[in-house]
Amino acid sequence: MNKDTIAGNWKQLKGKIQAKWGDLTDDDFQVAEGNAEYLAGKLQDKYGRHRERADKEGTDVSKTLN
Repeated sequence: MNKDTIAGNWKQLKGKIQAKWGDLTDDDFQVAEGNAEYLAGKLQDKYGRHRERADKEGTDVSKTLN
């Protein structure tokens, strides 16, 4: 995931991520505060994703903002 894209569009991205991965909580997003690595780690933890897949899925969501 692109860190600049995430930080600059955090509120929009947060909404899209919450819609796609409903098991991520508001607490997860508060701790993340735009941290792409943290979000990828949460996708791994909660959905059993491999790191590469979690990164790709996050990148795919962030691309929809452009």
